[in-house]
Amino acid sequence: MNRPKYLPDNFSLLIMLMVVLASIVPIAGTPARVFSHMTDVAVGLLFFLHGAKLSREAVLEGLLHWRLHLMIFAATFVLYPLLALVMKPLVMPFITPELYMGFVYLCLLPSTVQSSIAFVSIAKGNVPAAVCSASASNIIGIFLTPVLVGLFLNQSVDGAGGVGMGVVGKIVGLLLVPFILGQIVRPRMINFLKQHGKLVKVVDQGSILMVVYSAFSAAVIEGIWQQVSWATLTYLIIICLIMLAIIMVVLQVSSKKLGFNRADRITILFCGSKKTLASGVPMAKILFAGQPYGMLILPLMLFHQIQLLVCGILAAQLAKNS
Repeated sequence: MNRPKYLPDNFSLLIMLMVVLASIVPIAGTPARVFSHMTDVAVGLLFFLHGAKLSREAVLEGLLHWRLHLMIFAATFVLYPLLALVMKPLVMPFITPELYMGFVYLCLLPSTVQSSIAFVSIAKGNVPAAVCSASASNIIGIFLTPVLVGLFLNQSVDGAGGVGMGVVGKIVGLLLVPFILGQIVRPRMINFLKQHGKLVKVVDQGSILMVVYSAFSAAVIEGIWQQVSWATLTYLIIICLIMLAIIMVVLQVSSKKLGFNRADRITILFCGSKKTLASGVPMAKILFAGQPYGMLILPLMLFHQIQLLVCGILAAQLAKNS
């Protein structure tokens, strides 16, 4: 029996369930650290399987797709910051200066890595290009984001290098190394993957669900429901939704007009519209030392959950329509 079209798919329902579960029973302490390691393993396995699944020709094509990478870079580090400035007159009447400062900081961050690639994979986009673009965005953002923060928010960028090297090491160890290992063992793995085609999909979706639960648990424990009033929280959610919608519409329309194929448009949509919580939080601890840290990262925490929910539902619908 087919599910009615107006009902969400199972994956979208599971994402919503993770948000509810994290709000009711957030994971913390030692269990949270163990779960974080499990999430890292799932993400590493995801990239290993992608490396084993993708042909060398596809990987090379992804690396050389400079037009796609340039468009994602422009969306991440040009369009988002400009939008933050343009939206200021509309945002400031409803939120505090500290929250607007956090809103601008959110717009200066690089793209996510694992969730962007997982969503691209689920939606059947250009995964090799997504791997290259999302990884490059994070590595570049390690150095570019502190500079942009200095320009837009007059914050010192001293000390950002230490955080940067740590994030670079995590990206290389967690994403690129497993991917390369997958490429190395591809001749021995390819037949197994063909026989078990659903394995990559299970790891894709499983890693997203783990990220949603872990990230939202951290937000709840940080006191996301106590730091601001429900009215302010509602305004922030609406602002984040509007910003994400504008970015997605601009990327979808412009990528189509520029002649990108469907797979590339999906990659541009998901990689160009995402912002990273994993890199954003450690950077914020140094860049905003001595300031109301929780309030400054609240827009990022909210936007992170919103983009996961929206992109999860959208990726599932794109997969069904492919």
